[in-house]
Amino acid sequence: MQRRSLGLPITLGVVMIVLLAALAVGWVVLAVYGALGSVKWAPLYWTLLSVGSTCFVLVLVGVVIYLVLSIKAINLNQRQSNFIDSVTHELKSPIASLKLYLQTLRVHELSREEQSRFYDHMLEDVERLDQLINHLLDAARLDRHAEPREEEDVELSQVLRQCCDDVALRYRLAGDALHLDVAPCRVRARPVDLEMIFRNLIDNAAKYAEETQPCIHVELQRDAEWAVVRVADNGRGIPRHLRHKVFGRFVRLGMELERKKKGTGLGLYIVRTIVRRLRGTVSTST
Repeated sequence: MQRRSLGLPITLGVVMIVLLAALAVGWVVLAVYGALGSVKWAPLYWTLLSVGSTCFVLVLVGVVIYLVLSIKAINLNQRQSNFIDSVTHELKSPIASLKLYLQTLRVHELSREEQSRFYDHMLEDVERLDQLINHLLDAARLDRHAEPREEEDVELSQVLRQCCDDVALRYRLAGDALHLDVAPCRVRARPVDLEMIFRNLIDNAAKYAEETQPCIHVELQRDAEWAVVRVADNGRGIPRHLRHKVFGRFVRLGMELERKKKGTGLGLYIVRTIVRRLRGTVSTST
């Protein structure tokens, strides 16, 4: 689907560029030939050559820019389509699950243990919906003008510990699945910004770690005037040629309906946006 969608504008753009280049070459050849062949009209030919060449260059640049913008617009539409599929799935699954549990509780007489198990599952579905809504609200908030920030001194190691505890509880990770290696470090920022950054990063690591024996490492070090945080997992990783895309908005690798992992493609976009506002950098590595 992606190749068919991009094939037409790319082909059309290449054809237009080739035609413009051929026309420009022909114009230059004729103008130079006329200028050299007629001394009387030489100034006019050189003037036409200069004006025509400038116009051709401007048109060529315009065609290239239009082609690039068209490709970007098509890619954005595809990512938005995947995002809609993802959000639809993220909404329908917990709602259908909640509906089934409620109908079962209403129709059947269950023991206290079974009711307790049902309530636990229902609470997980509600938390899943809550996280999805928070992601959407965070992304919408980031698109608006940045709100005045009341920054304060925050102990980053405590924020990381709290985020790790939350993610471990959500994914029910074993005690040895998440390794935390942090040094005392205070930074000036809004606590809510730091929580969004590292909760998304650690959540992403837990989501894509190896399924049978997940292993996640979170490391905090001081580097001159910077705080350096590394989050690593033992998952399959990201191909090198696709790593620059993962921080884009709505970006999830592959087609949405073919993915097994849940998500909306907003988590890493939120991370990158907030980190840039804090004048930091974020990147992927092996």
